[in-house]
Amino acid sequence: MNNKREKIWNTLYHGSEVADSAVRSICESENLSHVTAKLLYNRGYTTPQMVKKFLGNETTILYDPFLMADMDKAVSRIKKGLSENEKIVIYGDYDVDGVTSVSSLYLYLKDKGADVSYYIPSREGEGYGVSVGAIDKLAKEGVKLIITVDTGITACEETEYAAELGIDVVVTDHHECRDVLPKAAAVVNPHRPDCPYPFKELAGVGVVFKLLCAFEGRLFEERGEERLGGIRKVFREYADLAAIGTIADVMPIKDENRLIVMYGLEKIGNTERLGLSALIEASANYTSGDVKPVVPSAKLPQKKRKITSSYIGFGIAPRINAAGRISSASKAVELFLTDSEERAMALALELCDINKQRQVEENRIAEQAYKKIEQEFDFENGRVIVLDDDSWQQGIIGIVSSRVTEKFGLPSILVSFDGATRGFPGDDDIGKGSGRSIKGMNLVEALSYCSDCLVKYGGHELAAGLTVERGKLEDFKRKINEFAIKNISEEMMNIRLDADLEVEMSDVTLENAVQIGLLEPFGTANPIPAFILRDVKIERIFSIGAGKHTKLTLSKDNRSITAMYFGMASQRFDFCEGDRVDVFFNIDINEYQNVKSVQMIVKDMRASIAFEDALKNEMYRYEYIRGGGDFDDADVVIPTREDFALVYNVLRREYRLGHDTINEKILLSMLHGTDGGIGYIKMKFVMAVFRELNVCGIEEIDGGYYRFEIFYKTDKANLDKSYILKKLRAQCSDRI
Repeated sequence: MNNKREKIWNTLYHGSEVADSAVRSICESENLSHVTAKLLYNRGYTTPQMVKKFLGNETTILYDPFLMADMDKAVSRIKKGLSENEKIVIYGDYDVDGVTSVSSLYLYLKDKGADVSYYIPSREGEGYGVSVGAIDKLAKEGVKLIITVDTGITACEETEYAAELGIDVVVTDHHECRDVLPKAAAVVNPHRPDCPYPFKELAGVGVVFKLLCAFEGRLFEERGEERLGGIRKVFREYADLAAIGTIADVMPIKDENRLIVMYGLEKIGNTERLGLSALIEASANYTSGDVKPVVPSAKLPQKKRKITSSYIGFGIAPRINAAGRISSASKAVELFLTDSEERAMALALELCDINKQRQVEENRIAEQAYKKIEQEFDFENGRVIVLDDDSWQQGIIGIVSSRVTEKFGLPSILVSFDGATRGFPGDDDIGKGSGRSIKGMNLVEALSYCSDCLVKYGGHELAAGLTVERGKLEDFKRKINEFAIKNISEEMMNIRLDADLEVEMSDVTLENAVQIGLLEPFGTANPIPAFILRDVKIERIFSIGAGKHTKLTLSKDNRSITAMYFGMASQRFDFCEGDRVDVFFNIDINEYQNVKSVQMIVKDMRASIAFEDALKNEMYRYEYIRGGGDFDDADVVIPTREDFALVYNVLRREYRLGHDTINEKILLSMLHGTDGGIGYIKMKFVMAVFRELNVCGIEEIDGGYYRFEIFYKTDKANLDKSYILKKLRAQCSDRI
């Protein structure tokens, strides 16, 4: 079974006369290092003028929200609801984007005096999207206006049904559109084919944010003030929630999103929102177990921390997401709405607890999924991994699908029939699925190709959801693989890692790490810069985090640096101290006791290409010389007495440590490898002479290993008696 996709390292910056000249100009004009200048060049900022505007955020554009189709209709209909004191419901999704969308719009409308509430369907009971059942329930409560956020673009039948009950619907969404749009009071979605809005990649909360800008801007205009004042007010009050949703939904951090995230992160770093402050502190201090941790007051955070996109994406967003995955998303909304410090802290801790449960369940499902893949999936002919189970929690399968796709380099879809059976499987059982794709295969297009097998589907290019009957699951597997075979090449299935550029050890500095920070905020379309450093030596290996992570000391060119390999358990780490490796990494700043230092965050590692190539050449040359071939560089072939002493001392040290077997690559690395000192050929001849003169017990064994024993003798070995050395000297053309 071939379940290992090749990892392809690709370097984005390729030196050329034009590129190098542009980089020099950027360095000189903006006082930047060549590393930072190349990063900017890679991202399309190719002149000093463009760089200056980017770093000064002058290239960030804020578009008129009324350019978005139906925005004027949406504002007018919501204003009508406010003026007539209609019951308004915000209908949202249960992920982070949905939660922040609901929270933003609710807080805004509540501030305007609206009779507003929110409704988020249960993931387990109702599933994604607007449902007829929910509309019936809202109609009985007297609701006259439903505003969807981060959902609704495919709710054509449901919107018509709501109209029959006297309920208007304003749709705000950012998911891909179908051929037919809902017949709603307004449909606000930049992906509408007829929408002229210039930036299409807003999150759901980004669309809501633009709705707030439009509404507040209109109010300012009606008071005779500039619309820009209203937009600034919205930024001050809601950019934090918009940034969280944008980052969590993996939207590209460019154009308007860059501005939203930049201001949002700054606001989060100085947040006065009780729930958000509590969640930041709870996540920093949370420990699993029966006893609740003591968490400082939400108003009095212990330590001001730097808020980055990564911190939101990996620290805050998963805890918000967990509520909707295995509990109720309303808990996350309440966290953002509460004005009680005590309630905020209680909810924050509860979200941490729920997230811990989510992690346990996620790992359980992942292990089961990997086992199913091993038993069921045909890697030779399959292109899409489709798995199903009756016990998987529907809220977790999307995360596991991401892990499967990352691990195997293939699109994956996990389907759960949890709760669908009646004691035995039936063809009409309904399963909920969640999928992730790879670059090059649009998952929504793939699901559209299989639409005759599905009850419903929707989503984005790389992430989507679906509903399928059990009886049609095999047909679905066949059709989606049929689509994938037509659209995914063998090359696309390889796991591609893009590095901005190759660097030397001298480039991995605190100064460069600080300059790289100028490119923040990072995220999709503006990724954290990645680098390749070749032929470094592993000096030390430490297991940290209860064995879950590995810490390394790496060295090259007489300089050492700390490297963190998160998620790499020490027992799975394939290298040993002394190995030479190529490293794919990010540059990071570590701060400990107010002292900052640069460190590497390892993303991938492989045996050094340079070292391996040089070693192969040396192996061939050793065999040639050993066979009697002549040579003319005695200084790198014929060992000196000092060389013999160095090898002997290394072997004696290892022997005293209880080691009587050593790999020749590790021994070579201990002897300074190909950087100078004793190279492969000398090392091999030294070991051969030791065996010949019985200085040590030396035995070559399979796999490039030596078994050795140290003989502690008082008299020195007479190297002049060595036949091997005499023969070498005779072969050397320099001595003929």
